[in-house]
Amino acid sequence: MRERLVPHGVAAAVTVVVLAPLALPGYVLRYDMVFVPRQALSWEAIAPATALPRAVPQDAVVALASQVVPGWLLQRLVLCAIVYLAALGAARLVPTGRVAVRVVAAVGYAWTPYLAERLLIGQWGLLVAYAALPWLVRAALDVRAGRGGLRRLLLAASASAITPTGGVLALAAVAVLLPGRYPAAARSTVLGVGLTMLLNAPWLVAGFVTAHAGRSDPAGVVAFAARAENWAGPLVALAGTGGIWNGQSTPASRAVVLVPLATVLLLAVVGYGVALLRRRWPPSVVGRFGLLAAGSWLAAAVGVLPGGADLLGWLVANVPGAGLFRDGQKLLVPYALALAVSGALGAERIADRLAARFDATTAAVTLVGAALLPVALLPDLALGGVGRLHPVAWPADWATVARLTAQRPGEVISLPFQEYQSHPWNHHGQVVIDPAPRYLAVPVLIDDTLRVGDLAVAGEDRRAAQVREVLAAGAPLSSTGSRWVLVQRAAGPAPAPAALVGLRTVHTGKDLTLYENPDWTPPPAPARPGPVGWAHLLTATIVVGIVFSGAARAGYRVVASRHASPAEGEGG
Repeated sequence: MRERLVPHGVAAAVTVVVLAPLALPGYVLRYDMVFVPRQALSWEAIAPATALPRAVPQDAVVALASQVVPGWLLQRLVLCAIVYLAALGAARLVPTGRVAVRVVAAVGYAWTPYLAERLLIGQWGLLVAYAALPWLVRAALDVRAGRGGLRRLLLAASASAITPTGGVLALAAVAVLLPGRYPAAARSTVLGVGLTMLLNAPWLVAGFVTAHAGRSDPAGVVAFAARAENWAGPLVALAGTGGIWNGQSTPASRAVVLVPLATVLLLAVVGYGVALLRRRWPPSVVGRFGLLAAGSWLAAAVGVLPGGADLLGWLVANVPGAGLFRDGQKLLVPYALALAVSGALGAERIADRLAARFDATTAAVTLVGAALLPVALLPDLALGGVGRLHPVAWPADWATVARLTAQRPGEVISLPFQEYQSHPWNHHGQVVIDPAPRYLAVPVLIDDTLRVGDLAVAGEDRRAAQVREVLAAGAPLSSTGSRWVLVQRAAGPAPAPAALVGLRTVHTGKDLTLYENPDWTPPPAPARPGPVGWAHLLTATIVVGIVFSGAARAGYRVVASRHASPAEGEGG
């Protein structure tokens, strides 16, 4: 009982400490994380017509869920599940019978620079894949050992595929871990890889049928390359699972001069634990797991290796979909899991040696220290990144504008025409991606040009490019054919008067002004994205089938155990 309850308790404690500010009412709006009271389900969410499907099927999943669960609660459920399941998954994955070692693995995976940086940049969808990977690996081990697990593997893969990057990581893990020599290997591999590929169908099909060519600006390779967080450079930052390109999402503790030395110590402990891992997992599995981890680290480092930026730049500019890999640091997930598992086993070996030389108390203290070390090295992950994840209330203007535009549907141009906004009501002007596309139930155009310092990375939305040209020429936005123009006055400078010529004011509030184009005429009805819709339906059918078959199997076991005789129960 203790072995089962302690990991749950530790996972819950880590979740509470990291996400404590979410006990306050409101919504956390930070960089890419935008939750609204009720996100509308639209064809644009399912299949962006002119841009790459970066939020497919994430936006559609959130829209469906928010029809049942209010946005503020949905955000808390998702974030708490990420931290909790990451910790619990690592605790269950590490091959040990000692509860303290499981605790080391749990904290070592749920309290990392990677999780901190991706949480502070708001990429919760990617962190769903981070939380799912330990469960996927454990399920793959069970499949190889003949203990079932294929349903659990596919369930973890389906959660990961909520974003394209997560889907790719899950597919890579399944393709690396399942093949081998074991009973039913061919069947398990074909089913695992094939169904995981189908789980990625929504964003893959959306990418093929979009009006965009699928290529990205190679300038993004430099902008999104791994970043040095201290004196040791970007490769050492990656070795410690840090190195995100956005300095504003990096905890201040990562700049401490001793952090690189702690990273070297961590790697030494990890290396010390590999021998124990090889004794407890089949050597072939250890090799595959190591290959997956090393490959993820190498993919993350390509942009800062000699010649790597040129190669990646060529791929991004010429190969459709390669832009998915320009932010390489986000691919570190398998590497981070390998550090947590092998590091926990390394701590166990060190504790055993100390117990043999001194006493059991020394060993226990060692394991406690190993569990607390990630917290000591990254104290500013606590309390929502020391207050950076702070809930706020949506101004009433937003609900009014959403109602008005829903009554008379039509395309909205959101101003200031920039991808990320800073509103004074959002916790000291915290930066967030323009919330209009998610709050409003109609198509919204925002500028998808991403500015990183002085560098501008060109966007991919052709319709947004047309609006940029109109604004640059000083022409009125009424000429674009959009029905609405939304001005977020508190987010930046007022638009040029010429841009608003010919528009009629419909609403003026404290934060927002909404204009309507009287000359607007409805555009031709767009063809429904049939292939993308079918891809979503196929994926949903697979997920529902996985969930219900697993529930049915569990129910059958419960019923069978209740009807079994005492002798049968003892024999089973």
